[in-house]
Amino acid sequence: MTHPLLDLPPLTAERFAAIERRVASLLATGNDVVIMQGEALLPLEGCIRGGARPGSTALNVVTGPYGQTFGNWLRDCGATVVDLEVPFHTAVTAAQVEHALAAHPGIDFVSLVHAEAATGNTNPVAAIGEVVRAHGALFMLDAVASVAAEPLLTDAWGVDLCVIGAQKAMGGPAGVSAVSVSERAWERFAANPRAPRRSYLSLLDWKERWIEGGRRALPHAPAQLEMLALEACLERIEAAGPDSVMARHASAAAATRAGALALGGGLEPFVHEAAEAAPVATTLRAPAGIDAAGLVTKALTADPSLPLIAGGGALAAEMIRVNHYGADATPDVVRTSLLALGAALDALRGGSGTPVDLEAAARAADEAWR
Repeated sequence: MTHPLLDLPPLTAERFAAIERRVASLLATGNDVVIMQGEALLPLEGCIRGGARPGSTALNVVTGPYGQTFGNWLRDCGATVVDLEVPFHTAVTAAQVEHALAAHPGIDFVSLVHAEAATGNTNPVAAIGEVVRAHGALFMLDAVASVAAEPLLTDAWGVDLCVIGAQKAMGGPAGVSAVSVSERAWERFAANPRAPRRSYLSLLDWKERWIEGGRRALPHAPAQLEMLALEACLERIEAAGPDSVMARHASAAAATRAGALALGGGLEPFVHEAAEAAPVATTLRAPAGIDAAGLVTKALTADPSLPLIAGGGALAAEMIRVNHYGADATPDVVRTSLLALGAALDALRGGSGTPVDLEAAARAADEAWR
């Protein structure tokens, strides 16, 4: 008995290359695009291990936990690392990056997360790319949480390595990812004797065996279901129009923020300035005396499918994330999430404390969406 998800014909090299071209269009890049057969941490680590080595100096911008991970990888590669850390409730500025580059003229690699879904902030990549380009450093961008949720102009912004995953705003699978690689980045990898070779982390293997071979023979069997799912979500974005998809995510963020402010009860946005808040997810600070993880657990008892999660690590006690991305970037999901949080907050307080206003929250969210 055949099964539509199991008994599939082989994915041809031609179809694989066609999907690459569609990813390149989404990233607004003429650079090579490599689709890697794993979650986005695979190309992120591959980029860092290819671009950093002993003797190099990296500026690692930390606006959330992924920036911290990049710093660890850079140090493991033997690079000298300058961490530019800003509070997680805000974004880094181009002036701060420019100051760090001026203070450390030997910096030749810059790593930045565009949007930090884990903390809810987004960084001004266009302005940062301009100062990095003027300095001459290689620029790596983690755009996993920003792609399809906000503008991403890889070439115009001078991004040498742009890594994406499909599992957030693209509404696709988590098991496949992609990276665009500039000619400067390929040259850096080739000149680095420590860059991964003959390895699952190796981007150079893809260049030598796939790109330079004319994209006629894949280096290994592709993750077929994930590739087909990636193709499907690209088709969906193209059909709706990227601008429409981004507008829907921006509306979800605005509605969630407005609704949370109207809800009251001491719940407030974690990222202070709306302009610095990511469209892909809104983070909220739990009221004093309320455990964020407990509040989320209570809210999910009404509807376990809601895209609510407590912050990770040390943020678990104070941060709530509303992950309004992909299929969850809708007015109904935003409204239901806010009402569930408000009802859970009331229940945990037993009617005492600052009251919540569910009607005001729903009304504010709807108005902000419109």
